[in-house]
Amino acid sequence: MLIVFCAFIGMLLAPSERMTLGLVLASTLGIALVAGAAAALNCLIEQKIDSIMARTRARPLPRGALSSRATLVWSAGLCLAGMAILYFGVNALTAWLTLATFIGYAVIYTVILKPLTPQNIVIGGLSGAMPPVLGWAAMTGEVSGQAWLLTLIIFVWTPPHFWALALYRTREYAAAGVPMLPVTHGSQFTRLHIFLYTWLLTAVTVMPFIIGMSGWIYLVVAIVLDGIFLAYTWLLWKDYSDLAAKKTFKYSITYLSVLFAALLVDHYL
Repeated sequence: MLIVFCAFIGMLLAPSERMTLGLVLASTLGIALVAGAAAALNCLIEQKIDSIMARTRARPLPRGALSSRATLVWSAGLCLAGMAILYFGVNALTAWLTLATFIGYAVIYTVILKPLTPQNIVIGGLSGAMPPVLGWAAMTGEVSGQAWLLTLIIFVWTPPHFWALALYRTREYAAAGVPMLPVTHGSQFTRLHIFLYTWLLTAVTVMPFIIGMSGWIYLVVAIVLDGIFLAYTWLLWKDYSDLAAKKTFKYSITYLSVLFAALLVDHYL
């Protein structure tokens, strides 16, 4: 849902004269279907890992509610349907960018990066950061620097978001053989990098105001959100507990949603 929401924000922020309700609906549906296909394929590839981790062992594949074949067919069907809607109902650029995002997440990140490097979240985060670009391309047929700035915000947000989760799931990731940063470099190292990335995120989130993409409403909301996020990550760094990591992870989701909503409100006011 967060992926679709960020793509939708990209659509509404794009300076397009061809925006219609039908185009927005087709774009949203197409992107949602391909995102669902990527998620299903991810579950198929990682079903053994999912069966080990408490967070994921209740998913349909680990508990035997779905077969691997059914999941593969479902994923392929979703992907084909979404690509058809985007290619024929939106534009070719959006279709190909969405397919590249699908490959980036389901193949490059899940198959190659995740089991090989503790920087999997950082490198593979680009695919998860692409939704605003997809939405922008859907409305304009092109991608501007402003669209890439929205993607940069999500890209920098991704490491503190996922590493906060990994901190209180470290034993599970270790048991599953996934080299997440807390597993390979320890809790203290990870917590410091979460804090540093949050400072970088703070710098990036004021850039829409600096380049004239937004006004004071967005800037004030961004500063407040960043201040709260920095407080969470500072406490996480200095006085760790699983509860603090869980609160930081949950706040990171709220943070991104409210930040993009503020950008939208600021744009139309």
